[in-house]
Amino acid sequence: MRQRLSSASTLVALAVSTVLLTAQTRITPPDNKYTPAQDVKLGREAAAEAEKQLPIMRDDAVTSYVEEIGRRLVDAIPPELRHPEFRYSFKVVNVREINAFALPGGPMYVNRGMIEAAKAEGEIAGVMAHELSHVVLRHGTAQSSKATKYEVGQIAGAILGSIIGGGWGQVVSQGMQFGIGTAFLRFSREFERQADIQGTQIMARASYDPRDMANMFKTIEKEGGSNGPQWLSDHPNPGNRYDYITKEAQALPVDHPIRITRGFEQVQTHLRTLPRAPTTEEATKNAGRRTPDGTGTSRTGDAPTGRVDPPSSRDLTYDEGNLFRVSVPSNWQELHNNGDVTFAPIGGYGTYNGLTVYTHGMQIGLTRNESHDLRRATDELIDRFAQGNPDLGRPSRYEQISVDRHRSLRTTLSNRNEITRNPEIIQLVTIEVGNGDVLYSIGVAPSDEFNRYRGVFDRILSSMRLTD
Repeated sequence: MRQRLSSASTLVALAVSTVLLTAQTRITPPDNKYTPAQDVKLGREAAAEAEKQLPIMRDDAVTSYVEEIGRRLVDAIPPELRHPEFRYSFKVVNVREINAFALPGGPMYVNRGMIEAAKAEGEIAGVMAHELSHVVLRHGTAQSSKATKYEVGQIAGAILGSIIGGGWGQVVSQGMQFGIGTAFLRFSREFERQADIQGTQIMARASYDPRDMANMFKTIEKEGGSNGPQWLSDHPNPGNRYDYITKEAQALPVDHPIRITRGFEQVQTHLRTLPRAPTTEEATKNAGRRTPDGTGTSRTGDAPTGRVDPPSSRDLTYDEGNLFRVSVPSNWQELHNNGDVTFAPIGGYGTYNGLTVYTHGMQIGLTRNESHDLRRATDELIDRFAQGNPDLGRPSRYEQISVDRHRSLRTTLSNRNEITRNPEIIQLVTIEVGNGDVLYSIGVAPSDEFNRYRGVFDRILSSMRLTD
């Protein structure tokens, strides 16, 4: 039996402390067309799928410590934001990136890297309070309530695509992790600010110093590299984050706040005795990704051969719901994964060590454009992809084009296929579709075949008809 870590936070009064809450900012939950019961249903579905793919730690010592912080924070939720239907749970993901996420209805996941990077228990509690605030304010379904007609597909799949994240290698080989509908978890800057403010208030009611939240966000931003961007891409900085959290904290005085506890010291010491955590990308490669037939089984040895028939000159038209219609070569297959759609020839896709791999084809997905600037949105998209693929070349130029009368940008990037290690070229086109959305297509072909496939990719784009 594993030994459970004790925590000094249990030595303080079990009841949530009473603090003087003066001049605090009032946060009003946004409009939401979903019911709290629907939050629970969607969150449960997404949690079940997430736990098939993420390495959940089965370490009682670590889990019980995080659960204890979580329960203290839940007890501090203001009465007006309590939802009796919600079922809160707290689990630790054995990956090294500094990140955490919570799903509608209550499931929360904290990365091991977040715990290891914290300098005090209050910093862990700060990130968890922020995530808990997204849940109690029902931001996930509120964001979906605002979804445009371009955001299609099953919401649970969209949730999963957003939380897994990943780099360009995953995008090309496994399906668009930033695919259609990922706005479900990638919140707006206004929702981020609301979660910051509400989170500071929950922290204070739970006897934590709200400034620890601001300190943890500073740590995340300083980390950079492979640790910072995952959080920052999912949690855009509303601007002046440290300043307004600190200002809010001044209205939330806490006597003797919980900081360095015995439990905190023990859990960090315990984690240092364990093997180093993998990256999210490394972990999910071994998690049995879904295959194109949707069975969810994982096979080895059936990677794509890369030997494909030439693209047919005859096209078939596919109607992708209320998003777009497009015509592709008749000998290409239509594949759906996490809300995106891929068209690829037989022999140009397959599985290898649990990965779905593409050597030829085109994928189409959707991302949010908070800046309403197409060039900036394209740069940010490439930056996200590049995080997981050191072989990705940078674009030399952008070409302005029109796709179905919508302003678009086209560029090409060099890469090396993640599995075959052969050089390839990617044609990226981003299309401004309005309401802060950008539709994008990624055409992939080996470098020595790209000139032949470039015309095919352009032919597909010229056939695209967006649903206005």
